[in-house]
Amino acid sequence: MSSRPVFLLIPAILAAMPTMAQDTVVSTDINANGERLYEETCATCHAMPVETKSPPIDTLQRMGPRAIRYAMTNGKMKVQAEGLGDQGITDVVAYLSASADVNNSWINANLCPAERMDVDTGEPTIWTQGFDLMNHRHLTAEQAGLTTRDMGNLELAWSMGFPSAANMRSQPAIVGNTMYYPIVDSGQLFALDIGGQTPCVKWVYEHDIPLRTTIGYHTVDDRPVLVFADVSAHTLLMDAVTAEILWDVSVQVTSVSNVTAMPVLYGDRVYVPISSGELNMGAAADYECCTSHGALVALDVRSGERLWVYRTMEDAQPTTISRVGTQQWGPSGAPIWTAPAIDEQRNLLYVGTGENTSAPATDTSDAILAINMDDGSLAWKFQATENDIFLTGCMREPDGPNCPPEYSINLDVDFGAAIMLAQRSDGSDLVLAGQKSGVVWALEPDSGELVWNTKIGPGGASGGVHWGMAFDGEKVYAPNNLSTGQTADGADPGLFALNVNTGAIEWEYHHTPDCSGNRKENIPSCDRNWGMSAATILVDGAVVQGANDGFVKVFDSQSGEPIFTYDTARTFNTLNGVEGKGGAIDNFSIWAANGTLFVQSGYGLMGIPGNVLLAFKPATP
Repeated sequence: MSSRPVFLLIPAILAAMPTMAQDTVVSTDINANGERLYEETCATCHAMPVETKSPPIDTLQRMGPRAIRYAMTNGKMKVQAEGLGDQGITDVVAYLSASADVNNSWINANLCPAERMDVDTGEPTIWTQGFDLMNHRHLTAEQAGLTTRDMGNLELAWSMGFPSAANMRSQPAIVGNTMYYPIVDSGQLFALDIGGQTPCVKWVYEHDIPLRTTIGYHTVDDRPVLVFADVSAHTLLMDAVTAEILWDVSVQVTSVSNVTAMPVLYGDRVYVPISSGELNMGAAADYECCTSHGALVALDVRSGERLWVYRTMEDAQPTTISRVGTQQWGPSGAPIWTAPAIDEQRNLLYVGTGENTSAPATDTSDAILAINMDDGSLAWKFQATENDIFLTGCMREPDGPNCPPEYSINLDVDFGAAIMLAQRSDGSDLVLAGQKSGVVWALEPDSGELVWNTKIGPGGASGGVHWGMAFDGEKVYAPNNLSTGQTADGADPGLFALNVNTGAIEWEYHHTPDCSGNRKENIPSCDRNWGMSAATILVDGAVVQGANDGFVKVFDSQSGEPIFTYDTARTFNTLNGVEGKGGAIDNFSIWAANGTLFVQSGYGLMGIPGNVLLAFKPATP
């Protein structure tokens, strides 16, 4: 079914947001003082993007002023930018954004005609990050409108470019012909009609600061709603028809809390996982490291009221004074990067945590946690890796005053992939988790006891399993990324199919570097960064996987044979006239609906930036 808004949706939203109605274009004048300050304050880390997990300058230059300013005033770079002052920050933003195209005139040129302006409501195809409550990331042929045979016979149907974008990372929600599509860097949320020959814009909502998470779609009291979060750890509930914000609440539990994974709505509550930005801040010599910790927050779905908070550890306390005279704090860390899996039978939520960021180490870091949905109490925990204390900046300066103590393994092998509740062949349940250590774990859901574990790669700070696995009832499909300094010798990144009962590897695909043709020009890191970091999906009997070097590959789930390959690392003539460039495929960048496989290409944090959404359909005979 579809619902007609009670007002002319696009004009009303645009009138409320004048910047969207204007053709906003950043000046092309280079700010000389901003360039100098960038070189003095920022360039050292951003010139080493893999080692420091800092986006390179070409990514920063594509992100636009909104995302850059927020990072320097309230986000990850706040500590580093504190000494610049307001004018210095303004100059750096102007320098980095001088070549960023933030012209939004394409929106008015691509508004839907009246007959396509209705917003679909009802049963969604894509409604949560894991495609279901258990995070299986599996769509049937009926759900996707695509069969396994179709998936081996795809062609590019259309592409769209988005100005002021460098990190195409967040999955939309799809209901009927309406796709609720977020653009992270610009803070825009589009309602696109994807039912015609080409897409068009139903409405667009513009947030004050960058968005962050996947978009969830639900119905509350017969009202269709969207749930998502921004980079300031605000969670929002929006009317899916009118784009009215029903509530907007902060879920911070410490001053540097983040929300990275999708808030999950179940029953009358929204469960929000809390991560932290101190991983990037803590290595600064004058920073009082570290005070934040991970958490899971339960909100009332109708009011946004906070109902309970589970914290991964006690609040940090003063510990010692560093050698440069700065107060140190601990324990800290164990952020929750993963969207919860829902276990309806046991009334439990399953999440994974990251490393500690300061001593003492805790037994909840690099762990899988089972949390009671009613009150937020901990049912059980399984720690996969002990004594992992890590700060990003210490990869560059390991002797910094806040860097981990000698007893720390200092590996950054957290759980970033969503935990999954899967079923064995006898019908019994397993909790499955992929870790950046390169290990896939299977646990008993009642106790957290280990059932099996399988190592698929050497792991490391940028290695192992990153964003998500997929499950088809028989096999779990896990991507393996390449870590810093590793080569193809014995450390091939790729995709692995594991038997759910035993963890045995049934087939494996090894992705190898490809710098043929003009790929070295399009992907300068093609011989250094070709791993598989993006979340895997299943469509019917086909496994779809993106790669850091821009390839999207489709495999037959039974044999592991590739049945479709496409190189997205190139420029595109987009249907909306925005210059389009593909790059790395990472995060939650692939989904399917309405007979279309969607791939968003371009991830500039540690890969190659880009700004395109690609739509593939079965080739016509």
